[in-house]
Amino acid sequence: MTYLIDGLQYANFSEKVFRQMREGGVDAVHVTVAYHETMPELIGNLCQWNRWFEQFSDLIVRATSAADVRAAKDSGRTAILFGLQTAHPIADDIGLIEILHQLGIRIMQLSYNNQSLLATGCYEDEDPGLTRFGKQAVAEMNRVGLVVDMSHSADRSTLEAIEASTRPITISHANPAWWHPAKRNKSDEVLSALTDAGGFLGFSVYPHHLKDGSACTLDSFCGMIAEAASRYGAQNLGIGTDLCQDQPDSIVEWMRVGRWSKVIDYGEGSASNAGFPPMPSWFEDNRHFGNIRDGLLAAGLAAGDVDGIMGNNWLRFFEESFGPAPAT
Repeated sequence: MTYLIDGLQYANFSEKVFRQMREGGVDAVHVTVAYHETMPELIGNLCQWNRWFEQFSDLIVRATSAADVRAAKDSGRTAILFGLQTAHPIADDIGLIEILHQLGIRIMQLSYNNQSLLATGCYEDEDPGLTRFGKQAVAEMNRVGLVVDMSHSADRSTLEAIEASTRPITISHANPAWWHPAKRNKSDEVLSALTDAGGFLGFSVYPHHLKDGSACTLDSFCGMIAEAASRYGAQNLGIGTDLCQDQPDSIVEWMRVGRWSKVIDYGEGSASNAGFPPMPSWFEDNRHFGNIRDGLLAAGLAAGDVDGIMGNNWLRFFEESFGPAPAT
């Protein structure tokens, strides 16, 4: 059986988006439930998701395991998996890592673009690597089955997280820097270390991460994935679109500065283009995953590898990652 899984979305979720997931045959989506939120604010976001699960029970269902994803597909619904783009909700309390897992969170980034209490973000001038708290947090995340995500982290911190983790980690939404040298894209050194350790890369369709931005062609994107498959192994790859569909431009400011700054950090954009850039014409929403599948086949990838990249590889990663660490 083949699955279609998106490794990251932060859309302005609504009935329209949920129906497009079903129209596109999307079996599971890892959704962001917190950026800079405190723990009480995170709980509020989870309450909103519970209301959506109740209101749109024919379209979406909460998932915390690979088995839940399979059951969702069997029932004709999209499985929703929760993740955090920062560790901000746990503040300085390592005990909250297990609480997050108990709340259904399954993936957490150690840092967003800034320095956190755990690791360094990719926009900082210096990267001292994982902090002492960060190293202990990785061990605790490994223990409970909360996946380490380094999508927004700097190189040294990422390499140290790969080394410190006893379980494979993910970069859920980024692209190789050898294709497009955006700050958020990852070096060959990082991607080689990630995949050599069994880790997982999800390719982003967010325009700032694409060669030629919004004008990036499907051929270019899929050719990049084919090259990455030859370098890192197709079994370690998937899609993590970073879809921010229907979000107002004010959300970009929230992503970039949260509450920490009095000035706007334009990040990957510029003062003249501070909002969300247009998506490429071949991927505007959840109904367009078929374009990526067709593009990967046209790029020469084998059908089995394409099935893996479009979702089966994520499902295997979930199966291996979301439960407690095996007893030693």
